[in-house]
Amino acid sequence: MVDTVRPEQLAELLRSHPGQAVLLDVREPDEREVARIEPSLHIPMNEVSARLAEIPKDKQVIVYCHHGGRSLMVASYLAGQGFPKLGNLDGGIDAWSLKVDPSIPRYS
Repeated sequence: MVDTVRPEQLAELLRSHPGQAVLLDVREPDEREVARIEPSLHIPMNEVSARLAEIPKDKQVIVYCHHGGRSLMVASYLAGQGFPKLGNLDGGIDAWSLKVDPSIPRYS
């Protein structure tokens, strides 16, 4: 099962429980050069299946992309691979920039 995580919820989780969740950025490298949430693990969507061992199963994994579509697909895939605690950042990094951290650049 994949939970929808609003940007404000993620900000509170990161603030109140540091280290409990891992952010998984599934965007392409050129997107990550423009904007990123740190700390985060970067594995582009098309590499996830080959790099499953890098993703911890003992922590909540919150997946994000630009707007939330690719990350939802990856989170659903990870659920099928047995990852127990998954979330998808609702609205992606774009929503994070709008609602939590306006210092992160928006892009199209």
